[in-house]
Amino acid sequence: MEKNNNKKAITTTMAIALVVALVVGLVLGYLASMLMAPTAPGVTTTVVSTLEKTVTVGAPTVERLIIGVTDKVTDIDPSNAYDFFTWEVLSNTMEGLMKYVPGTTELEYGIARSHTIEENGLVYIFKLKPGLRFADGTPATAEDVVRSIKRVMEINGDPAWLVTDFVEDVVALDSETVKFKLTVPVSYFLALLATPPYFPIHPTYKPKEIDSDQTAGGLGPYRIVKWTRDVELILEANPYYYGGAPKVKQIIVRFFKDATSMRLELEAGRIDIAWRTLLPTDIKDLKAKPNLKTLECPGGFIRYIVINTRIKPFDNKLIRQALAAALNRKAICERVFLGLTEPLYSMVPIGMWSHIDAFKEKYGEHNTDLAKNLLKQAGYSETNKLKIELWYTPTHYGDTEADVALLVKEAWEETGMIEVDIKSAEWTTYVDQSRKGIMGISLFGWYPDYIDPDDYTTAFVNASWLGYAYANAELSKILKDASVLPTVEERTPLYERAQRIWAEDAAIIPMFQGKLVIVSKPNVDGIYLDPTMLLRYWLFFFTG
Repeated sequence: MEKNNNKKAITTTMAIALVVALVVGLVLGYLASMLMAPTAPGVTTTVVSTLEKTVTVGAPTVERLIIGVTDKVTDIDPSNAYDFFTWEVLSNTMEGLMKYVPGTTELEYGIARSHTIEENGLVYIFKLKPGLRFADGTPATAEDVVRSIKRVMEINGDPAWLVTDFVEDVVALDSETVKFKLTVPVSYFLALLATPPYFPIHPTYKPKEIDSDQTAGGLGPYRIVKWTRDVELILEANPYYYGGAPKVKQIIVRFFKDATSMRLELEAGRIDIAWRTLLPTDIKDLKAKPNLKTLECPGGFIRYIVINTRIKPFDNKLIRQALAAALNRKAICERVFLGLTEPLYSMVPIGMWSHIDAFKEKYGEHNTDLAKNLLKQAGYSETNKLKIELWYTPTHYGDTEADVALLVKEAWEETGMIEVDIKSAEWTTYVDQSRKGIMGISLFGWYPDYIDPDDYTTAFVNASWLGYAYANAELSKILKDASVLPTVEERTPLYERAQRIWAEDAAIIPMFQGKLVIVSKPNVDGIYLDPTMLLRYWLFFFTG
């Protein structure tokens, strides 16, 4: 994207773009926003925050809104939190230098008001908004930003790589100026800054260790006033938030043990919103209820199969390709998820720039004849079957996971040349087995850290958390080259090439992409579903 266009994207037309997005609806906003690109080197930009006033104008201020979830909060500490519901809580109680415009993948300033890029993309300098304060009134300065990011680097928890892989050093030049020195130029560094490991936190947090139950928060629109783990989280409007007061003064999050209990509370009117995760059958039923409102949107959540190429016979590409060809994605989406997921033929999700249907181009859909041919070339037959173990984890991805594994087995065995033995392990054991590289074939899912094709590709190649299941030197070089180019136009051909190599190797096979679904009372508005998968509580308001 051209330099001036980038500047335009996050400056003077931001408010206009947002109003348009609100009028035409979430889906069009989502599709129109996929061409996110960083601001060009050397450009200084200024943003005036008009978002909250634009969204909630005319809406009456109300006291309370109750959200139901079956998710859990792990650590209310950006140094170690690395799951999407906890990131949602952090994104409502904290804020970083950058953030996403709701309903889009377009970036805007958070607590920053301008930035410059110098030394060919190695140095980023940010100016903070003036007068920032934490929720208890404590002034927040550039030193707090630096302290918080260096704390993440020192503690080195699960999400620390989002900082340590890119940032060589961060310093405060004065009370309102933060300077980053990167290890290499990164085209998506602004997107990284929108993730919680870069959020400034209150000085009360323990300086050198994970502070899992700390509720002091950061610079977000809400503050935590009560938290009973796995039972209830109560947030109240932060009186010192620079963006003004939300229309809902208090947000209560209630944690349910299962989706059925949450559904019953919604139908009884005791919660206003049922969020992650309702069962597909419940969603289908609730859509027919005239007194409830259902919203859905393509999400950045993807599911895939990992084949460990370091384990025999999966070092044979013909076998991996046969498994990719035989897979029946449509059956999984229709029979298990009742149409609430979409077949996925690339690790780069549908709707994101550079996405191509690489696996569908090469193998088609549920191509049993091609699978048989590939298996014959590999030396297998109806009397000499390929015998494999297929691993899944029974609760981490929901109650539907066993059915997903069963349909994968069904499609592969339909060739008449494969015999599948399904195995399962709870999440902790499952992850440990993955790291050790002892599972030949396993089912996994991915929620994005940042909205960029890099996050759906680089993280899987030669990855320790997958037991180094997949490595390809040519692919690694392409992905590295793509990560440093400055424009979408320059990066797109490289990611398209990467997706075709991915399909040829068939070591990690995409299965389907999830949709986000939320059900609420009909008078709840200001709900934005987008690929970040994070609800912005400060945008909620009631109508009527």
